Amino acid sequence: MMNKRLEDAINEQLNFEIESAHVYLAMQGYIATLGLPGFENWLAVQYQEELAHSTKFMKYINERGGRVLIKGFEDPRTDYKSVLEVFEVALNHEFEVTARINNIMKIAHEESDYATISFMGWFVDEQVEEEDNFSTLIDKIKLVKDAGLYMLDKELATRVFVDPNQA
Repeated sequence: MMNKRLEDAINEQLNFEIESAHVYLAMQGYIATLGLPGFENWLAVQYQEELAHSTKFMKYINERGGRVLIKGFEDPRTDYKSVLEVFEVALNHEFEVTARINNIMKIAHEESDYATISFMGWFVDEQVEEEDNFSTLIDKIKLVKDAGLYMLDKELATRVFVDPNQA
């Protein structure tokens, strides 16, 4: 049985992952107005990843005898000034996710819950990858400026979703 404090924190993160999915879906909707299907694809994959993360949390709570609690969230932002701003906002969002993941890991250590420490290790590693992906993409957007967005859009169109729950 999982500690109640950890169960609450993981439920909160589970809901934040669903909210994150909607943040990326809203960003995808904005990008669609710019005619950049590669960027749309990239954000669609990000949306799928966030939902997969929430599923991973749900499965873990259930496996540990906890109770999953799904809650609502605020409407995501739907308007931006540029492609660059979309990805800068997304990177800051990922920083928030990382802080939340680190907090769960801290609680797991305080509660000596080694199963949760092991489980959360995957998310710690995932956040390193997420922050790097967004940072790298921001660097590329800045490098190519508006004229190079077309080529970068073609590159982003090749991203595919790999379900971490199937691994």
